Amino acid sequence: MRFLLVSLLLLTACARMDQVGRAPDFSPLEGSYQHHAMYSNPMPENTAPDGPTDASSLWTAGRSSLFGDRRATRRGDILTVVIEIDDSAEIKNSTGRSRSGSEKMGVPSLFGIPESLNRDMKGGATMDSAVDTSSSSSYKGDGSVKRNEKLTLRVAATVVEELPNGVLRIEGQQEVRVNFELRELLVTGYVRPIDISRQNEITYDKIAGARISYGGRGQITDVQQPRYGQQVADVILPF
Repeated sequence: MRFLLVSLLLLTACARMDQVGRAPDFSPLEGSYQHHAMYSNPMPENTAPDGPTDASSLWTAGRSSLFGDRRATRRGDILTVVIEIDDSAEIKNSTGRSRSGSEKMGVPSLFGIPESLNRDMKGGATMDSAVDTSSSSSYKGDGSVKRNEKLTLRVAATVVEELPNGVLRIEGQQEVRVNFELRELLVTGYVRPIDISRQNEITYDKIAGARISYGGRGQITDVQQPRYGQQVADVILPF
């Protein structure tokens, strides 16, 4: 067991040694869904000859025309995802509960029976106060939640799949490296073509199953994270 733990620590250290003294590497796009969607063959378009009306028109109705619809509709198309999150929530609860009760019962005189029993009882016990009980309990609880999140981003996403019902699955990835810190932005989800604006943009609140991740990796992020041993100890230790 000790040998296995030491080996695991050495492997972890060796995996991190290649990052010493240099900036973190970008995630490769080759092999991703975006890469396959970009290089896949598109579905054939309607190549029927133009009718008399189209032939006499000064403008064509294709996607590349001046007034054509350039919104993302097919696998491999690109659209812009607008992320403007400004959420706040505040919840405060207070609960109080108290309870008290007392019971007292005595039989000082009942056909002379208590008097005769008192003579036989030891230690000064008496039947004058046969039962005397009291109880009390109290509870008080307070809880509050206050959150405020604000995030404004724009990222280009690629249509990686066209579902049978016409819904598009999109995936976007953006990485910016500043010195030795790499900022990552990931967004995935499902959108309806009708929700894409004429500017070929869609807001995050129209993305079903949206998964938005904004973080980073590098020397600054590494310093802010607790060591692996501390994370393991936090999981194992019950106190």
